[in-house]
Amino acid sequence: MSDDLSNNKLNEEQEDTLTNRQGHPVTNNQNLRTVGNRGPAVLENYDFLEKISHFDRERIPERVVHARGAGAHGYFQAYGTVGDEPVSKYTRAKLFQEKGKQTPVFVRFSSVIHGGHSPETLRDPRGFAVKFYTEDGNWDLVGNNLKIFFIRDAIKFPDMIHAFKPDPITNIQDSERFFDFCASSPESFHMVTFVYSPWGIPANYRMMQGSGVNTYKWVNQKGVAVLVKYHWEPKQGIKNLTQQEASEIQGTSFNHATQDLYDAIKEGDYPEWELLVQIMSDDEHSELDFDPLDDTKLWPEDQFPWLPVGKMTLNKNPEDYFTEVEQVAFGTGVLVDGLDFSDDKMLQGRTFSYSDTQRHRVGANYLQLPINSPKKRVVTNQNGGQMQYKLDRAPGQNPHINYEPSILGGLKEAVQDGIEHTPYIEGNLVRESIDRQSNTKQAGETYRMFEEWERADLISNLVSDLSSCDQRIQDKMIALAEEADEEYGRRLREGLAQTSTKGSSQKPLGNRDGNKAPDEAVKKGHDADPY
Repeated sequence: MSDDLSNNKLNEEQEDTLTNRQGHPVTNNQNLRTVGNRGPAVLENYDFLEKISHFDRERIPERVVHARGAGAHGYFQAYGTVGDEPVSKYTRAKLFQEKGKQTPVFVRFSSVIHGGHSPETLRDPRGFAVKFYTEDGNWDLVGNNLKIFFIRDAIKFPDMIHAFKPDPITNIQDSERFFDFCASSPESFHMVTFVYSPWGIPANYRMMQGSGVNTYKWVNQKGVAVLVKYHWEPKQGIKNLTQQEASEIQGTSFNHATQDLYDAIKEGDYPEWELLVQIMSDDEHSELDFDPLDDTKLWPEDQFPWLPVGKMTLNKNPEDYFTEVEQVAFGTGVLVDGLDFSDDKMLQGRTFSYSDTQRHRVGANYLQLPINSPKKRVVTNQNGGQMQYKLDRAPGQNPHINYEPSILGGLKEAVQDGIEHTPYIEGNLVRESIDRQSNTKQAGETYRMFEEWERADLISNLVSDLSSCDQRIQDKMIALAEEADEEYGRRLREGLAQTSTKGSSQKPLGNRDGNKAPDEAVKKGHDADPY
């Protein structure tokens, strides 16, 4: 037998090969991933976090964010190339290698801030999460329709969501709370520019872009890595709504986007998206005026072109909403061999939070649900916990041995396929922001990219909400707009100066007349006698 054939046989999974609950072969069950062999440990120890988090819950709720959602089944078809090059040059992930190779997927679209039965016309980013059921286990690509985010450090996420959610006393969304946080977090201004424009209200789920938002890595067979950004481009085109158009649609339906997706698939008009990536060498890129790991920034397309790698088609509606759409659980740490984490601080924080949330929300054994389980063998030493209904046991495994290593018939580690990516890390442990922040430059570029109707709607929406805010918040937002673009700042300042009625800030974001709704309901209500 040749050395190549012998090595291939060694690399094949056996019946007793240890995996995690995602179906990923566990190649090292003895050591955490650390900076040097003495530590400290890094946050993205996915196998350890999965293992210990489950262990913590072995003895025996609506999503906090992304509660309102719709979903569908489909498949991803690989091109086998990235642009004009073989994809193997950059990644050994098996789902990308072969032209025409199809991988089953489940996709969940969602709004972010609002509750499970909120209108789908509200101003909000939209979630765009894809679960790939690959031959190596699951890969979750969890992102949004917009390609950037409000913050660049995960420690700020709970505060951001608190500010955007309803007031804890009135239980009403309040634009002053929203802008209080954003004005005090200048890195959010680019995202504010998108969200308050028509891009903040996609016409439906089929006609919106998707993005991984975070920076990831691709790793090839030699263990060499590059930074990568993911982009989904809808073949149906892109459509957004103005605030007035959204309000008119909301007056007739609060489920329009879910209905649109369901009806299109039911009628055979299957929505499609092309997956494209941007690739960058894994270094600090001092030639840029921003850090490539900063989630509030776009990578310039002229320097880092969008390269197609495959196409996704959604062709099957869920058979049961709760079983599939509500119980589906995604995590940014769910990667297969050939994909890896970058040092993106938002990504590293999300990697723990997402899976931990699913255990709280669905249960310790959420990965045993059919919608979440990989479409391949799963063999683990995890047991117990709420709602366990099967054991991840291999044929012939000694049932007395639920640990590893063992010489008594227990599970065994997988063989590493390809050279492991081992980035060099050096530096002091600090609590500091990144050096190159450039908080407003790209917001100005985005403003100038907008068509005039988009700029007009952006200014109108900002004026509507900022006019009811504290003067100090208004001044900060005007200063950020002026720093981004002279016209942007001038139009915002003039719009606020011309607004005579302040009104209430307690209303859906961008909704001009929401503060009038309580009085209008009394005025327009029809009298009735008791019965």
